Amino acid sequence: MREQTPRPPLQDNRILANARHPDQTRAALTLLALGVVYGDIGTSPLYAVKETFAPDHGIALNTANILGGLSAIFWVLVIVVSLKYVVLVMRADNKGEGGTMALIALASSAVRERPRWRLFVVALGLFGASLFYGEAVLTPAISVVSAVEGLSVGTHLFEPWILPIAVAILIGLFWFQSKGTAVVGSLFGPVCLLWFAALAAVGVWNIAQNPVVFWALDPRHAFAFVTSHGFASFVVLGAVLLAFTGAEALYADMGHFGRWPVRAAWFGVVLPALVLNYFGQGALLISNPEAVKNPFYLAVPSWALYPMVGIATAATVIASQATITGAFSLTRQAIQLGFLPRMNVVQTSARAFGQIYVPAVNWALLVLVVAAVLGFGNSSNLASAYGVAVTGTMTVTTVLTFFVIRYSWGYPLALCIFATLFFFIIDVTFFSSALLKLLHGGWFPLVLGGTMYLLMTTWRRGRHIMFERMRAQAVPLAPFLESLFREPPQRVPGTAVFLTATPDATPSALLHNLNHNKVLHERVVFLTAEVTSEPWVPFEKRVELKKLGHGCWRMMVRFGFMNEPDITRALEVADGLGLELDSMTTSYFLSRESVVPVGVKPSGMGLWRERLFATMARNAGNAADYFKLPANRVIELGTKVEI
Repeated sequence: MREQTPRPPLQDNRILANARHPDQTRAALTLLALGVVYGDIGTSPLYAVKETFAPDHGIALNTANILGGLSAIFWVLVIVVSLKYVVLVMRADNKGEGGTMALIALASSAVRERPRWRLFVVALGLFGASLFYGEAVLTPAISVVSAVEGLSVGTHLFEPWILPIAVAILIGLFWFQSKGTAVVGSLFGPVCLLWFAALAAVGVWNIAQNPVVFWALDPRHAFAFVTSHGFASFVVLGAVLLAFTGAEALYADMGHFGRWPVRAAWFGVVLPALVLNYFGQGALLISNPEAVKNPFYLAVPSWALYPMVGIATAATVIASQATITGAFSLTRQAIQLGFLPRMNVVQTSARAFGQIYVPAVNWALLVLVVAAVLGFGNSSNLASAYGVAVTGTMTVTTVLTFFVIRYSWGYPLALCIFATLFFFIIDVTFFSSALLKLLHGGWFPLVLGGTMYLLMTTWRRGRHIMFERMRAQAVPLAPFLESLFREPPQRVPGTAVFLTATPDATPSALLHNLNHNKVLHERVVFLTAEVTSEPWVPFEKRVELKKLGHGCWRMMVRFGFMNEPDITRALEVADGLGLELDSMTTSYFLSRESVVPVGVKPSGMGLWRERLFATMARNAGNAADYFKLPANRVIELGTKVEI
């Protein structure tokens, strides 16, 4: 194999990262951010005002209360979204990446010398990540249903068709995932820009008829609204929080664009458009309280109703697409960090790293989303379930950020406690209010999140137990090689690469090969792939090679949790390190462990969880596919592991 200069694989280049693509202007990145980052929070006006002033809360729909509700929405956007996420949390990036998994890695690294804190950080972070899957189900459901409900505002003839149309749109959306979204993705930004322009225009049109709503900028109205109605004030917070659903996306998708475009899009386009539209709906309600049944669409001039339904539907599809992509991305990160079993991850774009497709997650989400739409029946019922997942994830983010600012950044303890408590109290207040709807749908995202948490912790714990069993039974590599070459077996041409998770132990595949075939290749590589807590490992720093003698080598290949684990591309570096590999004469030996639950104590898991882990292991994706190994060069040898 001739020498060549190592180059990064195309899959590792994030085309949306500003620093890596100076040819893309900040304006272009800001436009892209509108479509990817702000789809969810941008569609909140479809239902937030409607649910905030719902008659069921028992709060009179008079001018004072409308101003109070609008003020509460405005100041929540300022404090929770602008101050907490845009200004503060976005600073807690992990080498430019954001999101729950990046924050788990960052926080656990900050407390690596405190094992108990690290265990708490990982457990809490996994709970927050688990809740995101509940949000990933409810976001497409409530967004698309609330958009399609606009059809019934013009005529009641459409009412029986609302759910069938919504389900058809959702099925089409999930079916399209396997095709990739690189082409339509270029339309996301312009469509969302049109959507925010429409929101602002409708808002201005209504405010002009009743400008008294600008008094809602006074925070005293918000304070009165959330304190002067007794228990009803606490209940209504569960609806106010719908105004900031999707705020986590600002942090999660930061790595695609950088901080500046995300912040510019928020302060320059999204926040003004949202505030104008919310205030416009409030102006309509002051003039016509009966419009509370659907203030968003009733605020639209009659001639623009159906065009607005079309734009809203497009915007909700984009919001749903961003959430689905987020679920795919979170799943891939969880797999690489060892929290979920291997799954088939399809790269749908050669240029855009974020464009992936995970079939198992896609079809599971479709089934759950359709079940949610049919089970809850309308956007109001879906709204009851929505807030729990959102506020739960936001509370976890607040707590994890404390460990970053205190133990990684070294800020004074008093300042860290004050800042964390300030946002923690807000988050917990909203979370508690959302829990009031537990029996009315709030249980749904909690059950989904609890199920995902069980699966992730079971897989994590089961893998640890399995590796401990394998390590206890393994033959140390160095003494084995020393004894092997005292009377060496017959050597055959070519290279054998043995993938092993325990670099100091002899791979069981090697033992099986020697036992059955009685030969050893002229070059033997013991390769261990490791995923670090950093999101990206540069290609040139990915491989570490050590000679063991007699044509044997130990190789460490390190990937970041955002890198695509392509072993064959990483091995191109070996040429420059002294190990020449010919792809046509290289064979890859894998050990496929068959887990046998026998209830061995102390394992730390009950027998039912051991069986669950065994089932997950049995259905895990193929390692050869996951590491992008050539199928015609792979040899798998099985071994049983009792846990």
